[in-house]
Amino acid sequence: MNPSAPAPFDPALDLVIDRVLRAPRAAVWRCWVEPELFVQWWCPRPWTTELRALELRPGGAFHTTMRGPDGGVSDNPGCVFEVLPGERLVTTSLLTGGWRPAAPWMGMTAIWTFADAPGGGTHYRAVALHPDADACRRHAEMGFREGWGVCAEQLDALACSLG
Repeated sequence: MNPSAPAPFDPALDLVIDRVLRAPRAAVWRCWVEPELFVQWWCPRPWTTELRALELRPGGAFHTTMRGPDGGVSDNPGCVFEVLPGERLVTTSLLTGGWRPAAPWMGMTAIWTFADAPGGGTHYRAVALHPDADACRRHAEMGFREGWGVCAEQLDALACSLG
């Protein structure tokens, strides 16, 4: 099995955001890998993000804490599986940094891909893989499409603003 091959999409288990961003791929990637940029787009405003770890290597920690204006907190430790700079990033909430097992509130693997779009911009795809249909349904009901869609818009706006 090629770990870089796209996972087959299963609509019963997976949720997808697939769109063309106006920003060039290099700028979109910068917004992912530069912590001071990452925290500006990661969660829908007015929520804020604390980036606690972003170790861009297999087994590296990926940990965000999001805070809402009403006092809500979403702590999300995870682990990086794969990094192909400017092309693909794979993370999971089922492990933490150093491949340590986790007991997440929502277990999933996320695959983000970045490609040059015909005519300019970036083809951006975010796929959330779930262990079962119930977890997928719960994530959808929480507002996956709206939330991850807003984040993609915020990512695009920030990436377009970079010089």
